[in-house]
Amino acid sequence: MPDFYWERQCWRDGYELVAGIDEAGRGALAGPVVAAAVVFRPGSRLSSRLAAVDDSKVLTHATRVRLASEIRARAAAWSIGVVEADVIDEIGIGPSNRLAMEIAVEGLGCAAQFLLLDAFTCEFGAPQLGLIDGDAISTSIAAASILAKTERDRIMREAHDHHRVYGFDRHVGYGTADHLTALRAHGPCILHRRTFRGVLIDQL
Repeated sequence: MPDFYWERQCWRDGYELVAGIDEAGRGALAGPVVAAAVVFRPGSRLSSRLAAVDDSKVLTHATRVRLASEIRARAAAWSIGVVEADVIDEIGIGPSNRLAMEIAVEGLGCAAQFLLLDAFTCEFGAPQLGLIDGDAISTSIAAASILAKTERDRIMREAHDHHRVYGFDRHVGYGTADHLTALRAHGPCILHRRTFRGVLIDQL
């Protein structure tokens, strides 16, 4: 389970504002890539309300939603960065992923002094560390993964109201069998990443 080990190392080195950063939606065929940044107060410990914080991929939707509310209430600062599908098509998923992270950090409302990221680093002035499987070992990164995932899921479920034929409320834009079937039947919509293999009809 994630804990504050890496955050404590930063706090001991004099970095008070340590931001954990993660993203959601990198591998989807439709919708944005969404990143989140979360800062906890120095000396924070795992309370009973945050003890279940973990990599968002191993949590149920209901648990993620509950924990997202707890994280927003208990974090010193948090922020979301969103990069839409048309930008992903224009600059590529790697740069879009980093851009979403940078937007999230810039939106914190405080100058993060150190960044903890899940594997990646980004073009940002603060010192940073990319931790392999960071969302499984750092509470701040895991919290960011939960905020990013719940926000992206919310966006895609709202998009379902306008694009019902694709079933975004079920797969939130990922390349499931029913999503690919809908693409064959209806072609891509404005939310689809047209540079991704599998989106255009002649690639199916």
